[in-house]
Amino acid sequence: MTRKQNSERLRYLCLLALFIAIELMMKLTGLGSVPVGPLVMSFLTVPIAVGAILLGPGAGAVLGAVFGLASLYDAITGASVMTHAFFEISPFHTVVLCVGTRTLMGACVGWIYQALSKRDSKHVISYFIASLCAALLNTLFFMGYIVLVFYHCDFVQNLVVSKGALNPIHFVILLVGVQGAIEAVACTIVGGGVAKGVDTALKAGKRKR
Repeated sequence: MTRKQNSERLRYLCLLALFIAIELMMKLTGLGSVPVGPLVMSFLTVPIAVGAILLGPGAGAVLGAVFGLASLYDAITGASVMTHAFFEISPFHTVVLCVGTRTLMGACVGWIYQALSKRDSKHVISYFIASLCAALLNTLFFMGYIVLVFYHCDFVQNLVVSKGALNPIHFVILLVGVQGAIEAVACTIVGGGVAKGVDTALKAGKRKR
């Protein structure tokens, strides 16, 4: 590898490590999540969105997996009532729910940004749309898997009855509606703004070399 390639690889690894540290810090300090009933309103998609935009789908997948492992820990320990109930029903499907869906979400955000940036010469809109997709896909994949695998379990059916849901889609809307909207707005504004600022700074640094 050339000196330039080594420098780029080191830069990539340093930024990835930084985003992982931010993800873990937000989780451990409680800054990245707010309990709302049986669910947790999470802002941990923000560093995933920024990392996926700046470093690509691979980094997005890694950061998504970190988020997922933290969520799995909550499921195992009982910190999350809902996912703990799912873990007691099926550990395998809970791993897919917590880790698999978040890993896929992170990779998809990277792919979406790469596709959008080809048509967005200034890459301004791409930052914000990709960040919005992080929150939307996180909810879509997570709740979609719950409906697909756990919908008929007693825990979910009790929620269905208490919410007065008429069908699975209605259930998801009632359960996630306001929370999902807040997550989406926060991730779009913060994630898009941070990604744009950091990317601009990194490109300016490269030009000065």
